[in-house]
Amino acid sequence: MAYENGNLKELTAKSLKWNVIDRVASQVLYAITGIILARVLSQEDFGLIGAILVFQAFAQMMVDSGFSTALIQRKSPTQTDYSTVFWFNIGVAISLYLLLFLAAPWIASLFHDSRITPLSRVMFLAIIINSTSIVQANRLMKSMNVRPLAAANALGLTGSAVTGIYLALMGYGAWAIVWQTIANGIVKSGALWFLSRWYPSVNFSFSALKSFFKVGSGILASSFLNTLFQNIYSFFIGNMAGMAPLGYYTQADKWSKMGITSLSQSITSAFLPTLSAVQDDKERLTRTVSKMNRFTAYLTFPAMGFLMVMATPIFHALFGYKWDPSIILFQLLLVRGVFTILTGLYNNYLVSLAQSKMIVLMEFLRDGIAIAALFITLPIITLRTPDNPVAGLSVMLWGQIIASALTWVISLLVTAGKTGSSAFKFLYQLLPYFLLTVLIMFPEYLVSDLCTDPWITILLQSIVIITLYLGVNRILGSKIQEELIDYLLKHKKNR
Repeated sequence: MAYENGNLKELTAKSLKWNVIDRVASQVLYAITGIILARVLSQEDFGLIGAILVFQAFAQMMVDSGFSTALIQRKSPTQTDYSTVFWFNIGVAISLYLLLFLAAPWIASLFHDSRITPLSRVMFLAIIINSTSIVQANRLMKSMNVRPLAAANALGLTGSAVTGIYLALMGYGAWAIVWQTIANGIVKSGALWFLSRWYPSVNFSFSALKSFFKVGSGILASSFLNTLFQNIYSFFIGNMAGMAPLGYYTQADKWSKMGITSLSQSITSAFLPTLSAVQDDKERLTRTVSKMNRFTAYLTFPAMGFLMVMATPIFHALFGYKWDPSIILFQLLLVRGVFTILTGLYNNYLVSLAQSKMIVLMEFLRDGIAIAALFITLPIITLRTPDNPVAGLSVMLWGQIIASALTWVISLLVTAGKTGSSAFKFLYQLLPYFLLTVLIMFPEYLVSDLCTDPWITILLQSIVIITLYLGVNRILGSKIQEELIDYLLKHKKNR
């Protein structure tokens, strides 16, 4: 599909708008459910689910096989292409479920808890359910029609919220989260089938499947390493420290990912089709990359920085003091998340240029550094004190922050050259928003001393950061903020 300059800009803006609406609505629903479950369920309940998710994440990644990204990267996929990927995804999902069903007792033995066996055998059904709607979601993203995706996500989360909260209040413990996951998959997949209005053909093309391997295999390898990177910590925490510390980590990881993953996925969903559309025009690609760098910095630095300062009042307002050990882990994960988002953005640039080998190389490098840092800090993962039951986990995350920073530097150097820019220009596009965020964090922190009520503290801090960030950007003449506000207010200017 070819896009004219104005049409492409309009489609990208609409796609980004609905991605943001989708993420905000999804996270609100997800947050409400998570808050209630966190207050009702125990640390061990969340630890049990965290252990299962280590294996489910790998299975879900294998189902997609990187072909969805390859479909987006391809300019004009056919009905046969889509149908082939659809049937392939389902076949892989069923095979993986059967394998994991048989492996459930072994998984339980790794974490020294037999309760994992029945829980995992039911929860792994979500792998098959989710595989039935991957292509439908892909087609909507490809056409930049994000509104139906937002509706499907909202319906799935609403159905799963009702299921999970009801079962938690009825005393079902970890089973509440299991059935919450199943309900979300059923409702969301059903909604995508209805809203996308696409149905697979009863045919399968091996040649079409083979044609996706060039990009798909690189994405699969990249996704495998990324999934390993994201879940290896939960495995070692659960295996060495136990279910309660894993529960603290799982909570911190879940709530930090609400911001990190939402930003990263919104940027990927909105930007990757745009990048693919201009991949053959070097000048347009360079301009597009420059704007995307600045827009990502404009959103990422304040989102992560301000959440770090507000972490304590947020946790106290939402959960009381039950999850206090998770606060420091949450803050450290946000720091690492900044590098994760930026590195993910650079991967989008490489994907749009079909640099699959480079993506795999960068992932190997990133995960090699991360695993090295993990094993250096692993001997103290069980360290705890009466006042800090997650002291060892904090040291582990500091190691990961250093590893992520090193990876980001290398990724920056490689990607800048591939997109016809320079590392200096990339840094120059990021720096103003980073410095502004750091400066505003100081008055935001001082506000926390003015009141002991966490809700009032959150309100005051929010007023301070929004006023200062928008105001200073306005004074400095931020083009990104100006364009964003113009679009949101429907007063677009001709430039």
